[in-house]
Amino acid sequence: MPSINIFQDDAFSLASLTAAIQSVPYAPGRISASNLFTDRPINTLDAYIEQENGVLELLPVVPRGAPAARVDPAKRVAKSFRVPHVPAEDLVTADQITGVRAFGSETEVEAVARVVANRFIPMRNSIEYTIESHRLLAIKGSFVDSVGAERSLFTEFGVTQVVVSFALATAATKVRAKCQEVLEAVEDGLGGLSFSGVRVFCGKNFWSGLISHDSVEKTYLNTQQAASLRGDTREAFEFGGLSWERYRGTSAVKIGDDEAFAVPEGVVDLFLSAMSPADYIETAGTMGQRIFAKQWETEGGKGVKLEAQANMLNICTRPAAVVKLTK
Repeated sequence: MPSINIFQDDAFSLASLTAAIQSVPYAPGRISASNLFTDRPINTLDAYIEQENGVLELLPVVPRGAPAARVDPAKRVAKSFRVPHVPAEDLVTADQITGVRAFGSETEVEAVARVVANRFIPMRNSIEYTIESHRLLAIKGSFVDSVGAERSLFTEFGVTQVVVSFALATAATKVRAKCQEVLEAVEDGLGGLSFSGVRVFCGKNFWSGLISHDSVEKTYLNTQQAASLRGDTREAFEFGGLSWERYRGTSAVKIGDDEAFAVPEGVVDLFLSAMSPADYIETAGTMGQRIFAKQWETEGGKGVKLEAQANMLNICTRPAAVVKLTK
């Protein structure tokens, strides 16, 4: 019969539990599944983002041999962001593992490990849901600081968010021209950086207004892509040089019903997930991972406490490159 002492096995060490929770299957959110964010492990509690305010200047034409115009070097400013700490915990009591029997060739360790893995699944899912919410905030132009407060990236970087009104309630609106305006705003926000495309995440009312607008429907009329509008109205489609899709959120994690956000794709380090080490002695000074897991015996030996935690800062390094759209 398994006992609390079984948790002294190497199968329940920090390394083993962390590896196990990393492999627990989960249903990721759309932002996490889009691969927009680059995971960046760090071994500190702070992430540093270097901001360079370089500008292009027109140089005057001067006679040969005359002094050249002086170009001022770009000013660089390093900003520090403390990585937020997101823990989840559970408790396995002695009574919950009493009576667990090995089945077939399984050992008691394997049987109890399965019990522990099942307890980690909801913890993992809750952390992933939180990460999705933080990443969606980064797309909107905010981030979550170390005390859980939401702060503006536009304020931190001293830039202004570009907002394009699509006026979808007006039949005469030229939606393709609005798309061109979005693409030009993304170009301006990125400066000299190139991008491979622009994806737009839409709230439900914006999405409905877009797919039913006259100029969008007429564009697809009698074309091979007309099936995109005749079929499932939730499916993503291409229009005006942009990839459009409906973001299915929840009451807590969502895009405003009448809003959408245009995000450039293929830009190196535009969205970063800085991952710090866990607050355990064993992980001090090591590189961070997506999620850590650990267990330890409670006082009196009546149970084992399970903990999973993420230490991840999700941030947009060029918030001006993400354009907000309104219905």
